[in-house]
Amino acid sequence: TRLNFSTKRLHIEWQGEESYAETLAVIVEDLGYKVSVFDTGLIAADSDEENKGLLVRVGVSGFAAGNIMLLSFALWTTTSEIMGMATRDFMHFITALIALPTVAYTAQPFFKSALSALKNAHTNMDVPISLAIILACGMSVHETFRHVEHVYFDSAVMLIFFLLIGRYLDSKARFNARSNATKLMSMLSGTATILEEGARKVIPIRDVREGMMISVPAGQKIPADAVVTEGQSSIDTALVTGETLPRTVAEGDMIYAGTLNIDAPLMAEVSKATNDSLLSDIIRLIEKAEQSQAQYVRLADKAAALYTPIVHLLALSAFLGWFLLGGMIWQDALMISVTVLIITCPCALGLAVPVVQILATTSLMKRGILVKSGDALERLSRVDSFLFDKTGTLTEGHPKLLDKESYETDLFKIAASMASKSHHPLSRALSDAYTGETMDMSVEEIPNKGLNSGAYRLGSRSWCGQTDAPIRDDELELWFCEDGHEPIAFYFADQIRSDAKDVLSQFDKRSLSVSMLSGDRAAAAKKIGDLLGIEDVQAELSPTDKFDLLQERKSAGHKVAMVGDGLNDAPVLSGADVSLSPSSAIDLAQNSADIIFNGSNLKPVLTSYDTACVTQRLVKQNFGLAILYNLLAVPLALAGMVTPMIAAIAMSSSSLIVIANSYRLPRIMKDL
Repeated sequence: TRLNFSTKRLHIEWQGEESYAETLAVIVEDLGYKVSVFDTGLIAADSDEENKGLLVRVGVSGFAAGNIMLLSFALWTTTSEIMGMATRDFMHFITALIALPTVAYTAQPFFKSALSALKNAHTNMDVPISLAIILACGMSVHETFRHVEHVYFDSAVMLIFFLLIGRYLDSKARFNARSNATKLMSMLSGTATILEEGARKVIPIRDVREGMMISVPAGQKIPADAVVTEGQSSIDTALVTGETLPRTVAEGDMIYAGTLNIDAPLMAEVSKATNDSLLSDIIRLIEKAEQSQAQYVRLADKAAALYTPIVHLLALSAFLGWFLLGGMIWQDALMISVTVLIITCPCALGLAVPVVQILATTSLMKRGILVKSGDALERLSRVDSFLFDKTGTLTEGHPKLLDKESYETDLFKIAASMASKSHHPLSRALSDAYTGETMDMSVEEIPNKGLNSGAYRLGSRSWCGQTDAPIRDDELELWFCEDGHEPIAFYFADQIRSDAKDVLSQFDKRSLSVSMLSGDRAAAAKKIGDLLGIEDVQAELSPTDKFDLLQERKSAGHKVAMVGDGLNDAPVLSGADVSLSPSSAIDLAQNSADIIFNGSNLKPVLTSYDTACVTQRLVKQNFGLAILYNLLAVPLALAGMVTPMIAAIAMSSSSLIVIANSYRLPRIMKDL
């Protein structure tokens, strides 16, 4: 059995009849969960609907709280003798008319959660919250009809308002961080063309099996891992290596599900069924990583395990103590009990993290850094190791022409004019490097060779007749030749981000370990590592290799951050304690990452880390303030020295103190 909360997918295997699935579905539904066939679209719609519902409830409770506080202020600042009993009762009834419908609607998330917990014979933080709301409203209605001086509708509505803010922020963060595996799965949907008894047949990709013959037209994704049996083409292998340059394949070569066939049609024999393909392996690695990451328990949740039983015990003790031993009437004893439930409200505890987070994420957003995951900064502050992908992360991710001033102008113009007719990455780099006006030429593109324009050729060294020139391991080449002349080479290289070396040196000053993981050749990776001063360089790694290396680091007790941009980095981005990705990364890498940063520099990674450390320090201070508040307030409530109204004010004050401390963050961040 595997349950992934990110994809909302439950996977169960059993021995026996298929009809047993209905029995399992009933068991899950009895636990309070809706069961349906897995559909990524429904998951997105349900999550979006949940966020919208919470946001509406925040607005309704905030509006009601504001109006109730206006009425309560008048009641607080005068006496019954001055106001008159009739006026006071009238204002109590108006307050009730505002509060009761508001509570019935906006507190539903807490009521449903508490009811579900109690039905399954356990408690959570929503149980005492729901109990305090119900008792405060119930006693307030009772006291209103008794014509007493104080009612506590304001306490109930304010309590809901503050808690809904925290609930919405948490839900929004989880929605934004929804599993990237869900989007990867869409690559396994659609159809594949197979050759069966000499005829072509279109079947769903999920039905592709080992041994089938598939036809892959140019421009389409490969539906399954297969071996080429006919044809030659270029394949976009970013899924496997993360590199931007296509790989040439011919008969006998392996191609992988999810990679893109660029140039020419191919026939291939399926070597692995869809569920066993490399893409499926990547999805499984991501889900495994997300499941382990979902077990991350935040400090507030740890406190909740003790909070609920202690609060219930204190409230019950207050009621029994004052009613049985103190000689109070049950109404007054119950109000002291309600006061204990309110004054020990976890509002300050609940706001300790979200307020700092939203200030930090807002400040980072202004600097072009998007924090997607709710607890990303908390996790980032704890890392001791950074793993960097090479291409597109430490480097800019696309080749650039080297020494362009050294080429003869007319020759450069002809080559750039031919290159402008091709979509090959090196052709685009050559065309972009030429700043003059290009020529209108008739150009033919020959798959796996290059471009032909009469007397001119542009492409591979063999296509241009070059066999003697040495190959530069750390550079890419594109050859140009004219009939009757010696061919010349255009050399390209990926450029290191301008501030990468300075940023990595700052990580060293902070005693952080830095490693490079790359699917590129060892020589190319080592050269970049030497230029940046990175001693630990791991090259020629597959997605599985990267994930295994990550698991080794984590098993050794390290807290690891991953910075990457390719689809092959997705499992490691999901499996790391925290992950960052540049905005130039592919969509699926961005969906895997917790933090996305804009621009061509690497400084945002350092800024994110420093901000995370400051944020975590303020969070700890907020928790300290919340705990101190409870240590001071609870004894006063138990002693009967605090009314529910004062409890609500104290609860709100503790929240405001936490918020004020959190607002120190923007001032501190100015120096980062």
